[in-house]
Amino acid sequence: MEHIHCLIIGSGPAGYTAAIYAARAGLQPVMYQGLQPGGQLTITNDVENFPGYPDGVMGPEMMEDLKKQATRFGTDIRYGIATKVDFTGHPHKITIDETTELTADAVIIATGASAKWLGLPSEARLNGSGVSACAVCDGFFYRGKDVAIVGAGDTAAEEANYLANLCSKVYMLVRKDAMRASKIMQKRVLENPKIEVLFDTATDEILGEHAVEAVRVKNLVTHETREIPVHGFFVAIGHEPNSKIFQDYLHHDEQGYLKTLPGTSKTNVDGVFACGDVQDFTYRQAVTAAGTGCMAALDAERYLAGLKS
Repeated sequence: MEHIHCLIIGSGPAGYTAAIYAARAGLQPVMYQGLQPGGQLTITNDVENFPGYPDGVMGPEMMEDLKKQATRFGTDIRYGIATKVDFTGHPHKITIDETTELTADAVIIATGASAKWLGLPSEARLNGSGVSACAVCDGFFYRGKDVAIVGAGDTAAEEANYLANLCSKVYMLVRKDAMRASKIMQKRVLENPKIEVLFDTATDEILGEHAVEAVRVKNLVTHETREIPVHGFFVAIGHEPNSKIFQDYLHHDEQGYLKTLPGTSKTNVDGVFACGDVQDFTYRQAVTAAGTGCMAALDAERYLAGLKS
């Protein structure tokens, strides 16, 4: 059974940043990239809000840059998915791809979160070509254009208002006859002249050959359909943290986001740290993920130094 000094589970901005810091600190980190190497940014075309890229950068290119930087300092980056953990003792036990068993002195969890999607074939086909799950990330590209957003909670309401500051018109698609968002958020949406809320409305299809051109919607009361010309289609029905295999051992909220000690990346288990979107249900940005990745590596370094003393 292989023993690892510092194990990083998951990649993306949080995992790669943790790897860079851990490697420079001489922790000899080993990273298993997970199901989606590079994380959600690998399906994002243009990233214009990450510091250091004045002309913007393609999401996959940015992740490759981070990977190269982590490798340069000595991170052992491997393909594989963590399928089981045992945090009841020390060292910690981890199973990769259901067959490879490892032990580790310190574990940094950077497994991220996955956006929830509607499940339409056109949604997957046009992802990155007008379809997005992050208004803050991609709203800028639709400045002065008409867009649609689907969702009914606080996140959808907040993103609809954000888009209204950039776009000519925002169609908000709500399946029921009322929104789930808090009263104050509903008020802001309903009073915004650039937002039109379509209640009892479901997305039937996203239209466009190479980019989003329109959305076909269906009224769930009258069963009538109509096409709305839009250039962008935003899905804001929530995210799901990739934390299931850790939940028997680590404290988490009702949605599954891992809880960390405020101001740190420390979980309730000594030597286990969490960073990025798996523990961040508020910001979910690449730059904040990178910041918590740095925190996790520094926390792990201090923890491992304490083991030696």
